[in-house]
Amino acid sequence: MILLLDTSTPLCKLTLVNENSRYHDEWQADRQLAKGLLKYLQEQLQKNDKTFADIKGIGVFAGPGSFTGLRIGLTVLNTIASSENIPIVGAKGDNWQTEVIEKLTAGTDEEIVLPFYGSEAHITKPRK
Repeated sequence: MILLLDTSTPLCKLTLVNENSRYHDEWQADRQLAKGLLKYLQEQLQKNDKTFADIKGIGVFAGPGSFTGLRIGLTVLNTIASSENIPIVGAKGDNWQTEVIEKLTAGTDEEIVLPFYGSEAHITKPRK
């Protein structure tokens, strides 16, 4: 099974891909993404009678999008991929799911996916 995740907006989008089926779910995470993402992933896997051990590859939407959403999503999935020894790849754009599935099918493992924000970070200068 391949796990696909997009956390670039307040609406977290998950897809689980098996040989002949796709399961899709969306979660309105808003400001609860950091607190609830791992639990959400576990619940969705359980709902499909799966565990992290059943995941053979992870594909993530790398951006552009929300700085915080991408940072949280990629951190969680990079950590799962590393700890469970699961290949992980990322992609950008409208066809990101197709691209990551092709990469994983070809045996690619980026080991760590970095976010693409689409622009430079807007860092506020200290007031003092």
